Amino acid sequence: MGTTEESQPSILTAPLLPSASASASDTGAGAFSDDDDHFPPISFNHGHRPVRDLPALLLFLLLSLSTLALGVVALIRRNPAFSHSDSFVFDPISSSCLPSQHLSNSPLFGTPLFKDLTITLVLTLLLSLPLALILLWLLKHFAKQVIYACIPFFIIVPTFLNVYWFVSCTLSPACRSSFPLAYRLLVLVFVFLLILIVLWIIVANWNRVELTVHIVRVAADALFHNLALFFVLPGLTVALLVYIGVVSVFLVFSRFNGRIEPRAGAGGKYLCEWRQEGWVPAYFALAIVTMVWTAAAMVEAKVFVISGTVAQWYFCKEGVKPRRSIRTSLRNAFGPSFGTVCFSGMIMGAVRAVRAIVDSAKREGIAPGIVNLVTQCCAKFLLSACDFVNKFTIIFTAITGEGYCSSAKMTYELLKRNLLSAVFVETVSTRVLVGIIFVLSSLYAIAVCAVLKAVSALNGEIYLVAAIAWLLLIVLLGFFVHVLDNVIDTVYVCYAIDRDKGEVCKQDVHEVYVQLPLSRNHRPSFNPRNTFSV
Repeated sequence: MGTTEESQPSILTAPLLPSASASASDTGAGAFSDDDDHFPPISFNHGHRPVRDLPALLLFLLLSLSTLALGVVALIRRNPAFSHSDSFVFDPISSSCLPSQHLSNSPLFGTPLFKDLTITLVLTLLLSLPLALILLWLLKHFAKQVIYACIPFFIIVPTFLNVYWFVSCTLSPACRSSFPLAYRLLVLVFVFLLILIVLWIIVANWNRVELTVHIVRVAADALFHNLALFFVLPGLTVALLVYIGVVSVFLVFSRFNGRIEPRAGAGGKYLCEWRQEGWVPAYFALAIVTMVWTAAAMVEAKVFVISGTVAQWYFCKEGVKPRRSIRTSLRNAFGPSFGTVCFSGMIMGAVRAVRAIVDSAKREGIAPGIVNLVTQCCAKFLLSACDFVNKFTIIFTAITGEGYCSSAKMTYELLKRNLLSAVFVETVSTRVLVGIIFVLSSLYAIAVCAVLKAVSALNGEIYLVAAIAWLLLIVLLGFFVHVLDNVIDTVYVCYAIDRDKGEVCKQDVHEVYVQLPLSRNHRPSFNPRNTFSV
């Protein structure tokens, strides 16, 4: 011990973690074995970053440009006759199909339901950002009070809704006649069983709630220092929606490429039918693959921007705010690391496609019995492994600028050297946050229902409007949870880098994350290099 301390330069005389220095040393904080001396120190790369994963970038650009170019061709070569092809009849004199008189009426959207639904959804969209900011402020300053106050509502709100719908349906003659008592009781008991399962999960994880409070508070503090992410990330979402909208328009007009031709029918009569050109189905396949890849790549780009921004904040000195951190992350994401983002999006798009195929096979029962069970278990294991690897790989790429494969390898080695595991990142915090937004959205839906009952002329449609508003707010606040969850993962990787270098950039983060469980394959052993001073 004495020899180790003398051989290393001492900058601080106090331990790294005053409240947890012993545990940090025992668990291998900054521990390097003799075989690990060749690993270079890891930190945020502010300098020049070379272009990575160029083949994935070129392939993505090729598919995207081909989709847009063929879409423009489809728009120019469209046949307007497609929109009224049903009105064409066969003319025996000219032996061709000619249009006949055809009138159509467009539906009007002036009903009270459409009006109230539109107003409700617009207000929900406008209120979502203030609600997210208020929730973030509460989690930063009063995380313990908010979490402990919301946990009982995880049971109270679904219980109230379950009893309310049962009583309302019982009192309504129309619902009572269409939904017999036996079925109502069956649904009532089933929902109560689900509530009991949620209650059991809460009780089983109660000892981890206190750690969850600290993790959420640290993540909220990190996100609070980078509030501009709330304006940049929705901008990326809007850009994605515009791109998908343009491609969708091209897909619609690609169906207009063809002609109306006569076809011999029964009894020697000729009918007129629309025949698409042969390249249209291939364009549909190309456009769908491109849209899926683009959507997955944009999700990874958002994670990249969040990770790069939070990492710059983390590695800054206390009291110093990083300059242009979001701009730097955006430049890296859509610049030298865009190939890595595309490669990551390709992997995640493939994972989601395989998962959809597995779920579809499960519903249809294509391979019943033990074969189906084994296939599903293997597929879920591999897909979950890909999710874990990809999540931390893109974070590491945002920090260092490495390529995808080297980032995956270096992330694994980083966590392994420091006895950490990607599997053990606290998941209770995400579930608690999901529960909080469920409670808030449910309370909002109840308020919407009460207001509509007071001011609207709708009857049973009020519940439909409230349900749609509830779903929209769940999705919007779910975006907030997604951002906060990525912040938690990013801080975890930054904490691992700190341990690897034997440094403490954020003392409050170390005091929280040092309490996370270690890797399952960790075998405590005495190593004199595990205790050190910096």
